[in-house]
Amino acid sequence: MAHLYTALKALVLPPLNFFALVAVGWLLSLRWPRLGRGLIFIAILLLYGLATPYLSSELARGLQAYSALTGARLDPQAKVIIILSADLYDKAPEYGGDTVGRLTLERLRYGVHLFRKLHLPLLVTGGQPHYASKAVATAMKETLERDFQVPVRWVEPASHNTYENAAFSAQLLQTADIHKAYLVTHALHMPRAKAAFEAFGIAIIPAPTHFVNKPTPELDDFFPTAWALNLSTYALYEWIGRLWYALVLF
Repeated sequence: MAHLYTALKALVLPPLNFFALVAVGWLLSLRWPRLGRGLIFIAILLLYGLATPYLSSELARGLQAYSALTGARLDPQAKVIIILSADLYDKAPEYGGDTVGRLTLERLRYGVHLFRKLHLPLLVTGGQPHYASKAVATAMKETLERDFQVPVRWVEPASHNTYENAAFSAQLLQTADIHKAYLVTHALHMPRAKAAFEAFGIAIIPAPTHFVNKPTPELDDFFPTAWALNLSTYALYEWIGRLWYALVLF
């Protein structure tokens, strides 16, 4: 199942979806040359646009519905800080095995900042990828306690997506009679994550991190880069996820 999900995800996101579109265009061109060439041109144009910093930033900024947490949004009824997992750096030779990836580390860093400010217990959530030797949540706990000297109260190691993050974490918190929490994740992921947790009865105070802040466009923002295409991929994944949640889950 995990392999099927990975294959479907790759097919609908850049860059494989553009190659698939070009292949369809080429097949159509054998019988309908103008239609096929038009489809190939559209695929190339979309690939170019999504690889520009300007368009990728606009896609990401459209997802950032919540601003950075300020004192005005602090709530004494919130009793825990939840940090969502993202990626895992597997078989890291310098660390002697699996550890947190870059995206997860960005969330952990902000979670530590909140912990030292609010003095609330931490919950980390994230399951074990099929290629890994441990759950991401376990790696998060190890990193927090070893590298940041910050204790972790709850570890949720079974979830494999945001929906399960929310469902399994809610079970832990409701057993402890906790119904309101600060939630740490990337700013573009926050709307979908917040909706998932609140669907399972946990009121959320958004604590987003790693915002995409793009100033007035400059000329080089319209030249394609690998970084921009990567950001577009994350943003498109979130837009598709929000649509899926709206139509199927909630």
